[in-house]
Amino acid sequence: MRRKSFRRFAAAALAGLGVLFVSEVAAQDAIKVGLVMPLTGVLGPVGKQAVAGARLYLAQHGDMVVGRKIELIVRDDASVPDNSKRIAQELIVSEKVAILGGGLTPNVLAIAPLINESKTATVIMVSGTSVVTERSPYFVRTSWTHAQQASVLANWAATNGSRRVTIISSDWAPGHEASGVFASTFAKAGGVVVETLKVPLANPDFAPFLQRAHDSSPDTLFVFVPASQAAVLAKQFVERGLDKSGIKLVGPGDISDDEDLPGMSDAMIGTVTAGFYSVAHPSAMNRNYVTAFKLANANVRPNFISVSAYDGMHLIYEALRRTGGKTEGDALVAAMKGMSWESPRGPVSIDPETREIVQNIYIRRVEKVAGELYSVELATFEAVKDPMKVANK
Repeated sequence: MRRKSFRRFAAAALAGLGVLFVSEVAAQDAIKVGLVMPLTGVLGPVGKQAVAGARLYLAQHGDMVVGRKIELIVRDDASVPDNSKRIAQELIVSEKVAILGGGLTPNVLAIAPLINESKTATVIMVSGTSVVTERSPYFVRTSWTHAQQASVLANWAATNGSRRVTIISSDWAPGHEASGVFASTFAKAGGVVVETLKVPLANPDFAPFLQRAHDSSPDTLFVFVPASQAAVLAKQFVERGLDKSGIKLVGPGDISDDEDLPGMSDAMIGTVTAGFYSVAHPSAMNRNYVTAFKLANANVRPNFISVSAYDGMHLIYEALRRTGGKTEGDALVAAMKGMSWESPRGPVSIDPETREIVQNIYIRRVEKVAGELYSVELATFEAVKDPMKVANK
């Protein structure tokens, strides 16, 4: 009897251990992807577009890759770098997140030491500052670099009638890079930069800067502001009468942001921008993307940030397929290098040397089509690499 009782007890104990083991394996099977984005604060709209793009990719492609469930964990850093550090550490240590999606420039720079220590593959889905990918070998970018857009636009402007340019840019790293690259490229092409005006990032009032720019009598005004501030700038541009001054307004795609463009004044018509994505991009893939995004997000247009995160999730999925589901940072980054695919923005690839996205940059003009404003493509510059890294080779 004692032997039979012991055998029953042992069998029950082993069965219990088996259940625990199976449960632990099942828990390990889920691959957690953490998005650390600004969802509140002055740049909250930026993070919301990124999260919406990432979620749309999951909705369209399912949450299983090579037999493992993908779990998306979203955290709000409120645009504060210290918050990003704390949240990233919690996600990696406590939540056991395997892959991160990075947001704003100061915030991804703040988490770089933690990423290097933990060797966590991190896809940069928002930041466009060139130096970011140099801060960690585990950073891979699917967004853009400001230099890609600014260099293309400067050369285009110089060959299309612009001779004297005044620059207005937000006073933070992305603004410095965009305005600096535009100024140096424009000068090399024979143009003159009259003045560079720096605007505070938080709660900006563009009116006095626009007035000063008007008084400097340029033929062209180059503006860089975050996408979420573009509508305010456009309103004050009209209020100051610059739309009737003959001064051409140019800038990166941020100033004709697709989310804000429908609510902007018709004075934006004729504005020329350089960007990598517009809802007006003429491809079947993009038309389907726009339809699906608007359906999932209360008819809000997707913008360039949304497609950066959408492509970021594509890169993560395909890298996981290449590694057979392995999530070690070195293996994932190696799998991401050199990858190419067709995106709603057009053909893209990851430069195997720099881990930067290589993509088309389009010159676009704001036009009214069927009663709404769109950035309509005029010219295409194919497979543009980050010029700052090309120059430093």
